[in-house]
Amino acid sequence: MPRLISLNARTAANAAQTDQIPVMLTTIRHPELPEPILLSSDPTVRITTDPLVYGTRHLGEDYLFVLMGAVWPDDQRGSAPKTTLTFENVTSGMTEPLRSILSPPSADLTIVMAATPDVIEARYLNLKGTLGTWDAGRISLDVSRESFANEPMPSGRMSKARFPGLFR
Repeated sequence: MPRLISLNARTAANAAQTDQIPVMLTTIRHPELPEPILLSSDPTVRITTDPLVYGTRHLGEDYLFVLMGAVWPDDQRGSAPKTTLTFENVTSGMTEPLRSILSPPSADLTIVMAATPDVIEARYLNLKGTLGTWDAGRISLDVSRESFANEPMPSGRMSKARFPGLFR
């Protein structure tokens, strides 16, 4: 099924100059976290004034703004597409949850436009964390979907009971 992308998003993507800004919303989940971490790549609106916090409101949820980037999935032979999420200018408090988590988190990526944050342009759900690294100024998280190569093909054994037409 082809993905439907709004006319405004397609026009903005193909324009030489535009005021339409794509925003990446990231939801990071893990059983050890009390609630999901909601992050936005754009300071679309002011969420609070004391302390001063910017972010994006999407479907009633507040996604907090952090400097983030993503290297989109590549098509390398023999491996599932992998995305690297990079969060810049981190504080020491942001790395503590990473150090305490022993199993990998999962992530959902949603692409919206800043002018219409409730209209979803693209969505990638249930990406599994494969590797997390951090240093003094950056956290990187590699996420990937499960490879289609892991699916058994065919799913059953070629036996007389399951495939009687093969044994005539």
